[in-house]
Amino acid sequence: MRTKPDFQKVHGAGKRIADHFFSMIVRPNELGAPRLGLAVAIRTVGNAVARNRVRRIVKESFRLAQHELPAVDIVVAARAPVKGAPAADLRASLDVLWKKVARQCASSSRA
Repeated sequence: MRTKPDFQKVHGAGKRIADHFFSMIVRPNELGAPRLGLAVAIRTVGNAVARNRVRRIVKESFRLAQHELPAVDIVVAARAPVKGAPAADLRASLDVLWKKVARQCASSSRA
């Protein structure tokens, strides 16, 4: 997702799923495939190098998990503990969250 209206739709009518590192807002879409939006703030994570590191980790994790996800729009926001956390911990956190998304949203996105 890249446009402001897409993000606003998800924020307005989405369901929150979160853990220590990330907060996700999930909303079913009509496109037949999952889409990802990122919200990695400078206040939360830090400089551009740190923000891009988190973005790369989230995007790669999504790429690997997207085939098990229903047709939903997902906005992933980084939380403060992400700063300085090992990449393995972030990947493990995302894996758990993707499974929660698949479990909680599968029935609502299928018609």
